Amino acid sequence: MPTTMRINGKKYQSTAAPGSRLLDVLRNDIALKGVKEGCGEGECGACAVLVNGKLVNSCLIPLGQMEQADITTVEGLPADSPLARAFAECGATQCGICTPGMMLAATALLAEHDAPTLEDIRWALSGNLCRCTGYGRIYAAVAQAARGAGDE
Repeated sequence: MPTTMRINGKKYQSTAAPGSRLLDVLRNDIALKGVKEGCGEGECGACAVLVNGKLVNSCLIPLGQMEQADITTVEGLPADSPLARAFAECGATQCGICTPGMMLAATALLAEHDAPTLEDIRWALSGNLCRCTGYGRIYAAVAQAARGAGDE
């Protein structure tokens, strides 16, 4: 039985087995390469996506639970958003493995908090591992985006 969902605003129907990981469907069947497999155990956040506005690790989610879900990957985020600009301006990216998950975690945070504190940002991104930047630039980018979000 096919699974019907919205991915980045477009209706999609998957015929993959209900027990297939959402991560594999997004990467392999739909070619959304922004969703990365890091650990495969829900520990690193590289595969993070938004499902109905909530941050989840797609490596842990069976496709069968996604019927009628609204899924957003990094490809579904506006390229010219305050968050995207802040990541670029603050140098919050290096190798790129963690960047999509970090941006989605930050998106979820900024949807809930207009003016997050540094502690809020640290907590919201705590499920995402980065081995390159040391987190400081990422935290600065999220704070900058929060300050600039109202400038649109």
